[in-house]
Amino acid sequence: MQANPIYAFLQQLPDAQVPPEVYVAAKRSLYDLIATAVAGSQSEPAAIMRRHVQRHYPPSQYVQGVADLLGTELFSPSGAALLGATVIDSLDCHDGQKLTKGHVGCPLLPGLIAALETSGQNPSGEALLKLLIGGYEVGTRAGIAQHATCCDYHTSGAWGAVNVAAVASQVFGHTETQMQHAIGIAEYNAPRSQMMRNIDYPTMVKDGSGWGAMVGIDAVFQAAEGFTGAPALTVVSDEVSHIWQDLGQHWYMCEQYIKPYPVCRWAQPAIAAALSLSVKHALTADNIERIEIHTFHEGTRLFAGIPSNSEEAQYGISFPVAVALLTGTVSPEDVYTGFTKPHFQSLTQRIELIDTDNYNQVFPAERWAHVKVFLTSGEVLESAPIEAIGDPHIPLSDEQMQDKFKALCTPVWGEQKTLAVLNCVLNLEDHDLHQLMHLIRH
Repeated sequence: MQANPIYAFLQQLPDAQVPPEVYVAAKRSLYDLIATAVAGSQSEPAAIMRRHVQRHYPPSQYVQGVADLLGTELFSPSGAALLGATVIDSLDCHDGQKLTKGHVGCPLLPGLIAALETSGQNPSGEALLKLLIGGYEVGTRAGIAQHATCCDYHTSGAWGAVNVAAVASQVFGHTETQMQHAIGIAEYNAPRSQMMRNIDYPTMVKDGSGWGAMVGIDAVFQAAEGFTGAPALTVVSDEVSHIWQDLGQHWYMCEQYIKPYPVCRWAQPAIAAALSLSVKHALTADNIERIEIHTFHEGTRLFAGIPSNSEEAQYGISFPVAVALLTGTVSPEDVYTGFTKPHFQSLTQRIELIDTDNYNQVFPAERWAHVKVFLTSGEVLESAPIEAIGDPHIPLSDEQMQDKFKALCTPVWGEQKTLAVLNCVLNLEDHDLHQLMHLIRH
């Protein structure tokens, strides 16, 4: 059987020296995922999936039930992973990585928590962070490898399943052979869902992360019983060997972006461009005649009309740009219900999307946009070409990150619990998994 680079890396990671900046990045992604889950728990997809998991994924006498990411209700491990990842994915506000064109943390965190709680482990805060870091390193490479070998653009759940299987195998202390079969089973059965189909027709299936997390956990249990599935070609084939060679040397954990707004990352350069104009000019729906958004092709594929539901709002581009121009931001409330407001609808109808060659040439490593606003006075306002804030080279500040956490969590949790969870994550070395999850769930 071909060598598995993931196994050796995860085995060595507990005793490895991890650079301090990698721990900082892991904490930022961790509390950003928690905040997205909290705000996402208020969505309709989250409510539907909770009912589904309650009915079809209860704990059993064979596999210990685990609590879901935010509450104390028990489910099967795969059900808990499915629910947790779906809740995070239901609000498009979680971190991501440009070369994966997706989101490592969304399936990883619920899958990791499900594996740890099923195994009965209570890792220290530092050990928990190392497992999370390991997942980001494996998951980012899994996404890059799949894009390099597949002809279609698949969702995060497709390669996220491989990542969850690898990290969960490590948690359960499985052998190298068991891990090889687990990631092979996960790769074979993962949701090879076509991302651009959901861009063209936004629905609740989103980025496939719920199914990816579920498949990853199931694959581990199957491999432990002797079910075979190796090899995972996106891990062991010669075609992608170069992608895996720098595990433990190059830290992709520090190359995750953070979204300031709860919409598709592809729309955020255009939002940033719009905001650069709104802060300088008093713009209203009445003094704007029309708007042009110049961006890369994939951005122009985002939903351009007036949204009829939250999914179209989150995978839209014209609507969030209209909101940003008129309000100076885009909030969860905007994407949950703002599309019903007449002034947002009116301005959304006056936006034209323009596919721009020079932006296409640098995608996906770079995502650019600029905006032209044509006023009723005849004046034309044009932004500079802009990348969205939150990328690794233009990161959100600690204050901006923490303000985002508070804005997403406080309406649901209240100020006291919000600050307690944030403080726990920021000082996670002084806590353990049980302490963190108790704060989150009570």
